[in-house]
Amino acid sequence: MIIERIAFRGLNVTPKTNWCFIEVTTQDGLTGLGECTLANQEPLVAAEVARLDATLRGQDAGARNRIARWLPHAPGGLVAATAISALDQALCDLAAQRSGQPIHAWLGGALHDPVTLYANINRGTNPRTPEGFAAAARRAVAEGFVAVKLAPFEPLVWEDGYTQANRAAYAEGLARIAAVREAVGPDVAVMVDAHWRFSAGGAAALVRDVAPFNLFWLECPVAEANHPAITRLRGMANDRGMRLAGAETLSGLAAYRPLVEAGCYDVLMPDAKHAGGIEEIRRIGALAQTAGIEMAPHNPTGPVCHAHSVHLCATIPNFLLLEVQFGETEAFFDIVEGESLRFDRGTARLSQAPGLGVKLAPTTLPEWKRMDRPWLDPRLG
Repeated sequence: MIIERIAFRGLNVTPKTNWCFIEVTTQDGLTGLGECTLANQEPLVAAEVARLDATLRGQDAGARNRIARWLPHAPGGLVAATAISALDQALCDLAAQRSGQPIHAWLGGALHDPVTLYANINRGTNPRTPEGFAAAARRAVAEGFVAVKLAPFEPLVWEDGYTQANRAAYAEGLARIAAVREAVGPDVAVMVDAHWRFSAGGAAALVRDVAPFNLFWLECPVAEANHPAITRLRGMANDRGMRLAGAETLSGLAAYRPLVEAGCYDVLMPDAKHAGGIEEIRRIGALAQTAGIEMAPHNPTGPVCHAHSVHLCATIPNFLLLEVQFGETEAFFDIVEGESLRFDRGTARLSQAPGLGVKLAPTTLPEWKRMDRPWLDPRLG
């Protein structure tokens, strides 16, 4: 399988959201698909994909371990990690197509079928009032989801200080959580994503203040580098009956090892778009399993990352739940064709088609061509 071309594809799907993808085409006519969405960094990702295209044309797409290898010392940061992760996804798709197997079978077979999902209601909520969040949560539960997640504390940023605006944002965030808990009742799991908005002391107060809402987990309360604070917060959260989750933007096994060894989190959330590839996440999962840590991959973006994540999660022994965007845009279902990605009462059924099971829909190609890299400086094109 000789690589003929590696192409970047970008689509603006809402006023706030772009989804970006890689297509790897081989000389024998196969195409593998990966997702490289990285919010607000689209020009940089597009440039990195163009570099990969120039470097890897003519090479063997079956040499995935070499050409999509994650190197922790390599420059490029999260942009390069996102491009490599998408390349690995696409090469896995190609290899599984070549074998005539769905990716989960190519990886050794499913342990979980169906894959249990939770609904991230954050971007699908409008208006962003307590009542709006409650209504979005009710819609998710009505469609069969047994767990929902919200990110309620915007626009709070702890570095801005103890201002009236921050105090008001904190109070509004607690009101949003309370409204969601009341809307879904006691039997639906509620998760809260804090998006690293808190200092260590502020996060300790947060753990105390959200305890009455019986959260399933609290996610990303402080910066990922603050291991001592995270470990303390995990103990506080566990004492109040909730898990602590995080680590969605890290890349490579070496980045996760200190978190596991320090006992930072109950749940790790590597993202197939950033963590370094499908096999790298399986290695992270194996390391986490040795410490009794659960895996709930981060997956709030487009349908290609979702399809890959479903295959991946099906093979992870310590898998807990898989995130999915809920109610943001119907483009999630419309821009791909093949196996249905429609949610089945809060679960994802495994595709049995060779490879990933989905392709970019031909009917979207005129739109793709028009929208391809619309944000890119022409000098980078």
